[in-house]
Amino acid sequence: MKTDANDTLLTLAIPVGLEEDIIDFLLLHPKWAGGFTILGAQGAGQGARLQSPMELVQGRSARKVILIGGVRTELESLLAALAEDIPSPEVSYWMSPIVASGRLA
Repeated sequence: MKTDANDTLLTLAIPVGLEEDIIDFLLLHPKWAGGFTILGAQGAGQGARLQSPMELVQGRSARKVILIGGVRTELESLLAALAEDIPSPEVSYWMSPIVASGRLA
């Protein structure tokens, strides 16, 4: 097993319409986002912005969730740069501690 130094998981919940812009941003900044995972998701509740007729009927909106493992100080720098480049109130984030991470071989 190989253990890495990642101590934080940054989660971004974004509208589908911003997916390509944010992925492009992350790919341009490999120092902060050396790798990431993109998941399909749906948002519901008071914070969900419903735009299409289907979303209004369903009561939820299509979202993407991007998971980025890294060192907290670097992820904070990534967030600050992302907020400056794409200042959208529709992008939410949270950070969680990582107890351990690495690769099996």
